[in-house]
Amino acid sequence: MSPEKRPRGRPKSAFKESSAGGLQSLDRALMLLSAVARRQSATLSDLARETDIPTATTHRILSTLQAQRYVAFDEERQEWRVGIEAYRTGLSFLARTSVAEVGRPVMRRLMADTGETANLAVPDGAEVVFIGQVETPNPIRAFFPPGTRTSMHASGTGKAILAALRPDRLARVMGRIVFDAYTPGTLASEAALRADLSETARRGWSLDLEERHPGMSCIGAAIRDEQGDPCAGISVSGPTARFSPDRVPGLGRAVREAAREITELSGGRWA
Repeated sequence: MSPEKRPRGRPKSAFKESSAGGLQSLDRALMLLSAVARRQSATLSDLARETDIPTATTHRILSTLQAQRYVAFDEERQEWRVGIEAYRTGLSFLARTSVAEVGRPVMRRLMADTGETANLAVPDGAEVVFIGQVETPNPIRAFFPPGTRTSMHASGTGKAILAALRPDRLARVMGRIVFDAYTPGTLASEAALRADLSETARRGWSLDLEERHPGMSCIGAAIRDEQGDPCAGISVSGPTARFSPDRVPGLGRAVREAAREITELSGGRWA
């Protein structure tokens, strides 16, 4: 028998015309994710109309993205918004650009000027997620690994972000907060939190006196985006013994100035 002839040239692709639908689904999913990101929040019909994808298909794709936490659904407003996994996927980019990139040297300087650990966090629903930290060399210090989450009502950075929100957005976030009392100092009611936010907005920085962890305190300020809305927060944290009443105002001014600098360097608008 003669040897079997081997086909010449490049092998044919396993992806034929009939299987192109899989790639089309991915393309549609990315289109929808981008549309949600542009709008910040949008209804199903708005997204279907903007992307020209049938409503039923749009809903299936969004449900798949929701299962993987790339988008989230607001039951009260019946709107879709970007989920936390979209942030995590882009963390490598975030680490070298915009707020995180320009914020790093500002955080180092803030730590050096105050002697306290500097933190950077972003909001996610009714929580903040810490994405960066510059530790003080002091032996007693605060430490929040990247990815650490905490409720906004018990966080200096969280309260700074809340105080900078527009009234309608603040009301929505307030409705999602679970007012757990972590310490005797936690502001465990909406009334107490709103009173604190009013003072925070007036002076431009927040004060957390052992509201999340006993013996630890924090001062935060909001970083703003191009519309002047809070998109992140910077803070200093450390043992309460170093946050004496005569020192707190100076720390507050330093943190507020750091927030202003990061806002302007990243293209935001300082309100």
